[in-house]
Amino acid sequence: MTRTLGTEALAAARRYESEIVRFLREIIAIPAESGREQARCERVKAEYEKLGLGGVRFDGIGSVVATVGDGPFVIMMDGHIDCVGVGDPKSWSYDPFKGKFEGGRVYGRGAVDELPAIACMAYGARLLAERGVPPGVRVVLVASVLEEDCDGYPLMHLIRDEGVRPDVVVLGEPTDLDVYRGHRGRMGIEVVTRGVSAHGAHCERGVNAVYKMAPIIADIEALNATLPVDDFLGKGTITVSYVDCKTPSFNAVPDECRIVLDRRLTAGETPEQALAQIRALPHADAAEARVLSWDGTTWTGVSAHQEQVFPTWVIPEAHPLVQGVADAAALVMGRQPSISRWVFSTNGVATMGRLGIPTVGFAPGREELAHTTNEWVAVEDLVKATAVYSLIPHELAKKLTADSSQPHQTPWRSRGAEVRRRTCDVTRWTFVVSC
Repeated sequence: MTRTLGTEALAAARRYESEIVRFLREIIAIPAESGREQARCERVKAEYEKLGLGGVRFDGIGSVVATVGDGPFVIMMDGHIDCVGVGDPKSWSYDPFKGKFEGGRVYGRGAVDELPAIACMAYGARLLAERGVPPGVRVVLVASVLEEDCDGYPLMHLIRDEGVRPDVVVLGEPTDLDVYRGHRGRMGIEVVTRGVSAHGAHCERGVNAVYKMAPIIADIEALNATLPVDDFLGKGTITVSYVDCKTPSFNAVPDECRIVLDRRLTAGETPEQALAQIRALPHADAAEARVLSWDGTTWTGVSAHQEQVFPTWVIPEAHPLVQGVADAAALVMGRQPSISRWVFSTNGVATMGRLGIPTVGFAPGREELAHTTNEWVAVEDLVKATAVYSLIPHELAKKLTADSSQPHQTPWRSRGAEVRRRTCDVTRWTFVVSC
């Protein structure tokens, strides 16, 4: 009977295949870098309304929100609507904003990261409404803004500032139809050295800030080799991702040099430790190190700010959310999906990383194609993902019912993991981390 449900869901999704492809191609065709998503948001809002979803609106920072069902158990399905830029257009073999459809694939900027989730979640919600939402369940769709500039910020706003509190979250970052349950954290760290400027013809009279930075860069490269490795999440890493200097002219000694570090935090590493490592480098007494802040403006005109610390998070494989999403995928695909993790960062840094809300990822598309000049997604995977999204509420409702019959079981929000609250001195945030 349950396998029949998966077959029926796949057949129902297939009836919408042309509409899903059309919608995806149309939103790819609308450029929408972070902070400039208005036109794409309006297009998604119109599609939500066309599909008959409830409560369709923009939140305060411009994310598109819709609902299906009205129960107290809230499943949030989030796909970010913004994309990175295209870089040099000549590096593309096709127009990145055409939404090319060829050979059973859709190509273009955002064709993996992560516009397929926007399209598939929307039509999955439509299928869910047609089939009937399980009693006690409500699905909140979010097409979130600003993720590429500051992952986590849009969901922190919706949950913390607008009170849309989900019980569980499903993210639409690419997983190639597998189920992902966490990823490393990250930090943006700035290191600055200062010197004394002088005319280039009399450089011995100055103190070159770039020369003071050079041994620090070598220290950072050496530090990367010593960082810990986690069997599931992988290795902690650090790399210099940006360099610049201040100088009066090209004929002068630079009096300031600045580098930015991309620091990835694996299990067991903390932001405080990561910053302390930089300050303890052999040549760090010649530098200042601090955590970067991100400041931006939403397309609705709201100012946004967050320090660049994005927590590591993992949800246990045995958690009912992980298993429920995996069960829904198995019903459609006829096989159990792999359980894995992302290499990059997602909005899960807010939901699970800061707030302790159980979070997983499921979506079409291959992670390694994100941000490349060869983004594509298979149409067949769009159809399968749509069917799976429509079944996730049913599978989670079954597990929720099973839990409610066993009062000794712990709540979903903490099951299978010790969750502790601590204050992060580096960022002035208080957030939840799972151990």
